[in-house]
Amino acid sequence: MRIRRLIKRWLLLGFAVFVLLVLLSNRWVINSTDAYVFEDWSLIPANEVGIVLGTSAYTKSGALSADFRGRIDAAAQLYELGKVRHLVVSGANPDSTYNEPRRMWQELVKKGVPASAITMDFAGYRTLDSVSRAKAVFGLERFTLVTQKYHTYRAVFIGRKMGLDAIAYVAPGTEFRHPAREVFARVKAVLDLFLLRTTPKFLGEPVDIELERESAEPQVT
Repeated sequence: MRIRRLIKRWLLLGFAVFVLLVLLSNRWVINSTDAYVFEDWSLIPANEVGIVLGTSAYTKSGALSADFRGRIDAAAQLYELGKVRHLVVSGANPDSTYNEPRRMWQELVKKGVPASAITMDFAGYRTLDSVSRAKAVFGLERFTLVTQKYHTYRAVFIGRKMGLDAIAYVAPGTEFRHPAREVFARVKAVLDLFLLRTTPKFLGEPVDIELERESAEPQVT
């Protein structure tokens, strides 16, 4: 019985520590980045480059994803208003049937963004990868991230803890304020940055972003 009580006590203690870690990590991520998250386009500072973070274009039911459409609309709006001069579409490209950057590029062009003003980043497997590559591959020290509000905090947190001048523009999308997956993803971001020292899955050679191009072909990395 004594051993059983001891095990139960340690399990309860471990659970309490886990809950505290989740709560404190989320508070840190949100509170330290809220000032850099903008919902009003008229208030957001202009940057030369915006980074559109990838997501699937469709839901599991086959319907068009509200998050995907929202990010495209928000990115096109920033470009049209002159808040960014160039867009990097960063996402996953695991096989021939799934290509987030290519689909984002197609939709942005349909919205009127010149192909020459878009660079595709096919190695944005995770938010950490997209933000890390912004500096290591594209040489960016400051940029505007485009994604839904619940995601902006983590993306900006990663960027600013890497010493980058990252801000975010909130795109319309799902109504979830803090999806469960995102709550734990913030904890993972803290661990990745300060304990695990996680690095991007793939970096590759540096790429220069040209803000004015004559060619109608997109830049590809």
